[in-house]
Amino acid sequence: MSRRKRAPAPPFAAPEVVFETMSDLVSLPEIERAAERIAGVAVRTPLVPFPRDPDPATAQQPALLVKAESLQPIGAFKVRGAYAAIASLPEAERAAGVVTHSSGNHAQAVAYAARALGIKAVLVMPHTTPGVKVERCIALGAEVVYVEPTARARAETAGKLASAHGFTMIPPYDDARVIAGQGTAGLEIVQDCPDVDVVLVPISGGGLIAGVSAAVKALRPEAKVIGVEPELAADARDSMAAGHPVSWDAEKTGRTIADALRVQRVGDLPFAHIQAHVDGIVTVTEDEIRRAMRRLAREARLIAEPGGAVATAAALYHGAELPAGGTRVSILSGGNVDPALFLDVLK
Repeated sequence: MSRRKRAPAPPFAAPEVVFETMSDLVSLPEIERAAERIAGVAVRTPLVPFPRDPDPATAQQPALLVKAESLQPIGAFKVRGAYAAIASLPEAERAAGVVTHSSGNHAQAVAYAARALGIKAVLVMPHTTPGVKVERCIALGAEVVYVEPTARARAETAGKLASAHGFTMIPPYDDARVIAGQGTAGLEIVQDCPDVDVVLVPISGGGLIAGVSAAVKALRPEAKVIGVEPELAADARDSMAAGHPVSWDAEKTGRTIADALRVQRVGDLPFAHIQAHVDGIVTVTEDEIRRAMRRLAREARLIAEPGGAVATAAALYHGAELPAGGTRVSILSGGNVDPALFLDVLK
């Protein structure tokens, strides 16, 4: 099926882009099947109301609900996509084991899913990954292989391991099965808040926003889906403006505190979903990320890692840049924060 799509209107305008086919995009039925696969494994996380600011000057701000994916069994949304993808494999492929590359949360998700299904998991991780994430992967029974913190090193090493040992690759984001699994978060948002007006989603490789936007736009087309990135790792923003994926150097993305969002380039399949479904991208500063982490802990009683806090940071500090609407939902994508960093943020 061919379809033409114009870029979003101001204030989120980008150069007009045209994509020729929609056949590769994840559909609502695929997301619904993924929801059936992950039932009883992934948690149906709540929408937690963020307390309104008592200041009368801001009392009329839209209601903000936080989708608390930090409450997943591995502390992040990634369990949705990893389990949905691995559970969909033919039994022979599954039995041979799986391999992936990840900076942490997807690795934990693959390790968790593999243990639940009784298969081997090998994880290719940057040597800069926070220790708390590596320790949890090892505790789940996975084998960890360290590489340099570049997308190329991660992907090439994982590919070689897959070829040498017959493992099935479970990509962190550039995969329709993974995107469908992540899309179950969007399915739940609309089911639990049918009148949602704006959904704010962190962007790393783009799997989460691809799945969530596909689900939200299928169920509530009038809702706006906005991606959020750190200013210091804004490759998706640049990609949307350019009309094609744009890469950032690892040295640049490595500057942000949001280690989960340091991917250098949004995936091809996620980018196609962004072009089709996403209404704009907002960036947040390092200080705003820290402040959002602190406020989530103190006011909403939710622990967020830096990457998990960016969507809420956009809602709290960039409200004037967002589309109008009475109800906003920010996805708190993960809570696997290094304890020392978290204590520093809370000061």
